Amino acid sequence: MKLAAVLLRLALLLHAAEALRICAFNIQSFGDTKLSDQSISKIIVKILSQYDIILVQEVRDADLSAVQELMERLNRTKSFSLMDKYQYPDPDSTFSRPPFVVKFAASGSKESELVLVPLHTSPSQAVAEIDALYDVYLKIIDKWETDQNIMFLGDFNADCNYVGKTDWNSIRLRTSEVFNWLIPDDTDTTVGNSDCAYDRIVVSGSRLRKWIEPKSAKVFDFQRAFKLSQEEALAISDHFPVEVGLKSP
Repeated sequence: MKLAAVLLRLALLLHAAEALRICAFNIQSFGDTKLSDQSISKIIVKILSQYDIILVQEVRDADLSAVQELMERLNRTKSFSLMDKYQYPDPDSTFSRPPFVVKFAASGSKESELVLVPLHTSPSQAVAEIDALYDVYLKIIDKWETDQNIMFLGDFNADCNYVGKTDWNSIRLRTSEVFNWLIPDDTDTTVGNSDCAYDRIVVSGSRLRKWIEPKSAKVFDFQRAFKLSQEEALAISDHFPVEVGLKSP
């Protein structure tokens, strides 16, 4: 699905706040079935209600009815302007889900513009897809004439069996000093017994780096926060959200 990493119709989910909280959450097989389960959907809404900008991945919702209902239950109002959007053309078919790039700003202010680049890789192609985000970065610079305030986020599958220690040297998004990886390699972003840093947030631009709240980039362990059993947590997702806070520009 185009932007199956649905930004939940981004402009409708944003609201004014002293600090902007952004998250990426792979909600395993999110759709009508999961949303209709009240015990599960209640926790999902609690999780997402903490954030101002939400990237939801692994959506299985052909008519987006579950997405629409989720937006209504979150009950957010618009305070950010959607400035532009861009479907990366992926001429070499590198991506299993070509990034759908979004640019928005608070009150139309150019100084507050932020570009979000979502990525959900195919596990077997994770190294190539993460590396190819560098080409997306160059395309954004060419298209929008900016190298500031760009954030890459989502389920990169960037660890364990899919990206090993020897792979990092071939990933330009990692080797270039332009980018800052906010979620460390030793982080566990998975629910259950695995210990893998699959989900990541990567930023570029000196202005954006200054906006980042110290120590705000982290995993939200909803199993611990809501005192769930492992079975209950896995019914929600096999991933935890990753998040970061930004100071008001």
